[in-house]
Amino acid sequence: MGVARYIRDEKDAVKEVIYQSGIRVKPSYGPRDLEEAEFDYQKDLGDPGEFPFTRSLHPGGYRSRAWTTRQYTGFGTPEETNQRFKWMISHGQTGLNVAFDLPTQMGLDSDDPRAEGEVGRVGMAVDSLKDFELAFKDIPFDRIGSGLTINANATVMLAMYQAVAEKFGYSKAVISATPQNDILKEMIGRGAWIFPVEPAVRLVGDCIEYAVRELPRCNPVSVCGYHIRESGATPAQEIACALEIARAYIENVAARGLSPEDFVGRFSFNLNVYGNLWEQVAKFRAARKLWATMLKEEYGVKNKKNLFLRGLFGGGGSGLTKEQPENNIIRGAYYALAAALGGAQTTALCSFDEAYTIPTPRAALLSLRTLEILMEEVGLRDTVDPLAGSYFIETITKQMEEKIREEMRRIQEMGGMVRAVATGAIQREVTRQAYEFEKGLQNKEIIKVGVNKYTEGDHPEVELHEYDEGWAKKQIDSLKTLRRERDNRRVKEALKSLEQRARLGKNVMPDLVACCKAYATVGEMTGVFRDVFGIWEEPSIF
Repeated sequence: MGVARYIRDEKDAVKEVIYQSGIRVKPSYGPRDLEEAEFDYQKDLGDPGEFPFTRSLHPGGYRSRAWTTRQYTGFGTPEETNQRFKWMISHGQTGLNVAFDLPTQMGLDSDDPRAEGEVGRVGMAVDSLKDFELAFKDIPFDRIGSGLTINANATVMLAMYQAVAEKFGYSKAVISATPQNDILKEMIGRGAWIFPVEPAVRLVGDCIEYAVRELPRCNPVSVCGYHIRESGATPAQEIACALEIARAYIENVAARGLSPEDFVGRFSFNLNVYGNLWEQVAKFRAARKLWATMLKEEYGVKNKKNLFLRGLFGGGGSGLTKEQPENNIIRGAYYALAAALGGAQTTALCSFDEAYTIPTPRAALLSLRTLEILMEEVGLRDTVDPLAGSYFIETITKQMEEKIREEMRRIQEMGGMVRAVATGAIQREVTRQAYEFEKGLQNKEIIKVGVNKYTEGDHPEVELHEYDEGWAKKQIDSLKTLRRERDNRRVKEALKSLEQRARLGKNVMPDLVACCKAYATVGEMTGVFRDVFGIWEEPSIF
């Protein structure tokens, strides 16, 4: 899986191994290593399903329930996306992970001049509730949960999901949605932000507060170490940033008068599997322990289930290559193995052709079958945490835990995550490390098969999922029809109420639901927030 540094002698023997997080790996491990690490079974490991949950959240692990498969899906118009949803479900997928195009992510309607060339390109185009009605037609909301990969506009999309479910006859008490809704990671590692830091975090808090009160089966935030890792962070930094981001959201909602006990059990996480197999397994195990410990010791959380670090371990996009692309099928299998050995509850793999474009049906199905082969043939459901007790794994899990704690302390010394993002401190660190990593690839300190080693061989043609220019025209025509046929007076009144609530600092979710039901557009609703909150001016990181 790469990205560790291997120091070799003139005969190519490995003399030293250094993981990205700074862990130096010994040639062999034994009981003395656990003694030196002051390893304590109950404190550091515990039984499966027991605090601190290093081994597993549930006593039976995958014996009691296999992980959920939730491949990233969505492109073009809502009609095309609906067909792909049904196709994936018919082939065994057990949850949806919805991709939105860039205009939707940035709060732009499809006919906005800034959206030109991007409508439906990297995800589904959504302008109004009408589009959700088409995209989710015949999807059983009471049985299929949906991840909504949206951040700056997460409040809008969660409101729209509720509105469409209710239109289809489902009670809001039975629907399950997980908007990604992690704006701080966007500001660190991805770039799809709109509003300044403070009001952006406030909107995340609005989602959480509303879900606690009105949407009992929804997980209102998915904290994403994933994208920070993709942007240059080490595995230890990925977890440290994720936990400190979660802390920022906890503090925001707790300041509204809610007890953390009432809402932290609704947090989920999106973590990356790209990297050295053993480092990833240690990372996931340490993350579960640190999250449970933080909640218990710092926030007084007592309910066992509220201490669970739940989420999706998957992706691995940075590991994929355009060179020798079929190697990505093999990489994906090992990423899935790392996620399973690390105790993932939900997994989604990047498909082998995603180094080029959104996945074709064939590539998406191969990723799904990879996960199913691990479940059904390889033996990952035989026993809970099969690596438990390994001198090597337990030692590096302890070392990983300390590396994560060191990174968390550094963020706290910066003034906390919100301040670290607002000043650009985290962004500067991650960007510098991405540059150093690229230099490591170029000088072959870091080996990438097919890129800087074993580069000879076939370079097969890859079938691409082609972008259809007709999608944009169809979407824009539909939007124009909507504006003519809807009750524009009702839309204007709903948007005015939304603006008043936003200016007063009240939770915007009830008014967003009303706006969606009136068929206000994404651009109109986001435009209200732009007027009230303004636009974030990103700090210089150079």
